[in-house]
Amino acid sequence: MFDVLIRGGSVVDGTGSPAVRADVGVQDGSIDGIGLLPDAEGRTEIDAAGCLVFPGFVDAHVHGDGAVLEPDVQLAALRQGITTFVLGQDGLSFAPAGPATLRYVTRYFAAVNGVHPALDDGPTSVADLLATYDRRTPLNTAYLVPQGTVRHAAMGAALRPPDADELARMRKAVERGLAEGAVGLSTGLEYPPGRYADAAEIAELCRPVAAAGLPYVTHMRGYENLAPDGMAEVVEIARTSGVGAHVSHYHGPADVLTRLVDDALDAGLDLTFDSYPYLRGSTTLAMVTLPYWLPAADIDATVAALQERSVRARLETEWFAHRAEVWPRIVLSHVPSGGLRWAEGRPLLEAAERVGASPGDFCCDVLIATGLEAGCVFDHPPTNTDESIRALLRHPVHMAGSDGIYRGGHPHPRGWGTFARLLARHVRELGDWTWEQAAVHLAARPARRFRLGRRGLVQPGYVADLAIVDPQGVADRATYESPKEPAVGVSDVLVGGVPVLIDGELATVAGRPLPGRAITPA
Repeated sequence: MFDVLIRGGSVVDGTGSPAVRADVGVQDGSIDGIGLLPDAEGRTEIDAAGCLVFPGFVDAHVHGDGAVLEPDVQLAALRQGITTFVLGQDGLSFAPAGPATLRYVTRYFAAVNGVHPALDDGPTSVADLLATYDRRTPLNTAYLVPQGTVRHAAMGAALRPPDADELARMRKAVERGLAEGAVGLSTGLEYPPGRYADAAEIAELCRPVAAAGLPYVTHMRGYENLAPDGMAEVVEIARTSGVGAHVSHYHGPADVLTRLVDDALDAGLDLTFDSYPYLRGSTTLAMVTLPYWLPAADIDATVAALQERSVRARLETEWFAHRAEVWPRIVLSHVPSGGLRWAEGRPLLEAAERVGASPGDFCCDVLIATGLEAGCVFDHPPTNTDESIRALLRHPVHMAGSDGIYRGGHPHPRGWGTFARLLARHVRELGDWTWEQAAVHLAARPARRFRLGRRGLVQPGYVADLAIVDPQGVADRATYESPKEPAVGVSDVLVGGVPVLIDGELATVAGRPLPGRAITPA
């Protein structure tokens, strides 16, 4: 008698081996039996005939730091077979932070990470933050120490190198975060204050990460035509510190990008990357549209500057006049201002024309009205093509990250569709992977990279994080026009042996803790 018995499916175990017809028995949260089990029974039985039984997928890059506690977001993930979120991305999140830093990162990155509903204004350690996730959500969570948060806690928004004492405090904060359960260190080198750090500073923070056998995860300093420079810095940091490196949301011309990865691997570096299958990205409107000479790390100062006539004139002549190719690529996704909320989902040019403003002036007005808390979806440059996406997916060190952002009335669909799109389009339709390879890219490799313990494989003794996938029916439904549509074709999901998705619907038991764990390295 098993707690759960999954009957009649084909097991895709995550090793790359061919799928095999087998039943799966789950007991006490772990996989306890795999094979033809005609005489077995389960207190709960799931009919998986015609379906594939996968290890639960790991979203290697997602901005669910606040949203993972929301049922709609949980449903969006589980309907794609995702059982684990890796949080703390892009160098900015809620811990480790004192009150001032917590207020800063919450406000500055509100358009990306949202607001954590269970944190007060007090100091927040990595352990404190992990406790807000553990048993509080049906999804597992893992957390990266965010370098920008650590830097702000040590030296505020200062645009200078740290002194010896500040650098020592930062390193101790990283060491403490790792000791409390973080699975690595992240940077966001196009976001302040992380972007003010140089390679030597980051390498010093990576030394304890390397000693722990954990990865350095980076939104590097430039993609597309700047990718060679960004990757050169990644390589320098990895060589100096000895850390294994992982590049977030890698995108651009595949002939350039794959060569950069291969050169690093040939040089003996431990390097992986993640990507998503879309030709549009999403971030804060300020990052896409404002020059670096504005004090973006000081939100109030930037908002005040944007209201000055002299600054607006300088922006128009020195910056906006040379950004004509950018404006047609932007759609507003998150505009938390009552007077301008109508602009969500509209191209920026169309919204500006509606009010009779230039695109630069309208952009400034939106940023002022929202206190820089505005988000956008934007077209990648034409150097990123569908063939580039496919070539990166096929690379042997690739894994998937949705880069999902769940803020705003019209977000990017990738948070609702990435993993289902990979299965439907890139496995079933295009054959970029086999189903067996998909399990490696989506589960086994990220579980191993982030040291998630006995997860990522369907084998006896492994944690029963499992997704039952209809190979003919799985599909993404979220589009740029209707971005919040949950995927179809994943009917049942287990986390820690507990059914959390049953017949496509969230399953909860009143009064019982949820099964999602805050995972610490194993």
